[in-house]
Amino acid sequence: MTSPLPPHTQPTTATTTTTTTTPQGNMHNHLPRITIKYCTQCKWLLRAAYFAQELLSTFSTQLGEVALVPATGGVFTVTMYHSPSSTSSTGTQGEEVGTGTGTGTGGEDVDITETILWDRKTNGGFPEVKVLKSLVRNVVDPSRDLGHTDRALRAANVPVQSRDGDEKVVGKSQEQESTTAAAATATKGEEKCEECQ
Repeated sequence: MTSPLPPHTQPTTATTTTTTTTPQGNMHNHLPRITIKYCTQCKWLLRAAYFAQELLSTFSTQLGEVALVPATGGVFTVTMYHSPSSTSSTGTQGEEVGTGTGTGTGGEDVDITETILWDRKTNGGFPEVKVLKSLVRNVVDPSRDLGHTDRALRAANVPVQSRDGDEKVVGKSQEQESTTAAAATATKGEEKCEECQ
């Protein structure tokens, strides 16, 4: 017989402080980490999982982790944690929230930058997959060509500046999707998200 294994504990991370200590395996050799925080009351798990799958299939070896973080309050936020040295530009497409220093896998101090790529409340609705891929690409590898995704963005004349310029990234049916999600939540007898109503 085998002896039972001890329970696995999740590492904790601080995100908005100026000095952050990250666990050793968290950055996976200094590769960027993406978190998708979604509202469980609004039933956005499948949407978050779909975005995670698309990002992992497109940036398979360039991302260290894509994590789904359950939350409440109508939140849907895509955040990237990366070291500034891994990028050639300083996140012009997202909002840079803060930087911290932590211990990387080699024991040296590593600066970690938190960049909010998409916030449903700030940017209005949900991103289209091609827009989200473009925002991640602009941080991870700005010189990379995304092929049909780039061609679709150019054909649709979708502006990719969401924070710095006056342009706003708007998807085809973002307002419809958020209205539909709120209506679906309201029709069920379960907990209702106050924020989405």
